[in-house]
Amino acid sequence: MGASPYTDLDRPPLRAESLRRALIVPGGLWTRLEVRAETGSTNADAVAAARDGAPEGLVVVAERQAAGRGRLGRRWESPARAGLAVSVVLRPACPTPDRPAVPVSSHGWLPLLAGVAMAEAVARLAEVPVGLKWPNDLLVEGRKCGGILAEAVPATVGDATGATSAVVVGMGLNVTLRPDELPHADATSLSLAGAACTDRDPLLRALLRWFAAWYGRWRAAGGDPEASGLRTAYVERCATLGQQVRVALPAGGSLVGTATTVDADGRLLVRTAEGTRAVAAGDVVHVRPGPPSTADSGTVG
Repeated sequence: MGASPYTDLDRPPLRAESLRRALIVPGGLWTRLEVRAETGSTNADAVAAARDGAPEGLVVVAERQAAGRGRLGRRWESPARAGLAVSVVLRPACPTPDRPAVPVSSHGWLPLLAGVAMAEAVARLAEVPVGLKWPNDLLVEGRKCGGILAEAVPATVGDATGATSAVVVGMGLNVTLRPDELPHADATSLSLAGAACTDRDPLLRALLRWFAAWYGRWRAAGGDPEASGLRTAYVERCATLGQQVRVALPAGGSLVGTATTVDADGRLLVRTAEGTRAVAAGDVVHVRPGPPSTADSGTVG
């Protein structure tokens, strides 16, 4: 017989049926919610489901991940019921009667959209200082408290469109991790930051509701980050802007400069001694605070 999920009263289990009643509503984005006691990776589970034809709106949540994945192949795991590990299946390339298809070229905004949703949910419920580190980290009091990983699921063999059939977005949030449970010295959790709310049920509901709201605006605008307001919201939350940064580039090498804005393609613009560079992917380190960002002017730098 397995251990009771109520052995640690600071970490009660999620209430699956209550979450389903709150989140799965007629006309809403979320269509199915699965809460698992343990899995290797919620993203791997959601990717497998997407390949098997799961419709848009599937949500996979795990009380514990044994082999969670982050960017650049990094492993991510957490004690049982100490955080949120959730992945969702989206099909933005598939048009609906009231929403156009979003071109694959715009799908890179999905992890940034998830970051905005997570930041707004945490700021409202936890009442702690929140920021976003480009491209996919949630910062609380300047330390990493959450992360995002988006994965494209290719169309099945025989699909004449050749379009991406689905995108899986995974989100992880440290909620009640204790100092000796943190993955590294620059990490934190909501409880360590003195959050007003560390109940995972309302945190998950808020996260998925904010995500659905932003996703609806973005889809209705055909994936346009300007028309949907997404770029403005991301820039306002992005703690990377105005910082002196060092960016390790995927192809090797790095660049150092001041992060000035995020452009309409979701790329980070970095002002270096040789000129401004647009970075589509990379590992960013905040070297030291830079001058106040002027990125909020509403124009692409």
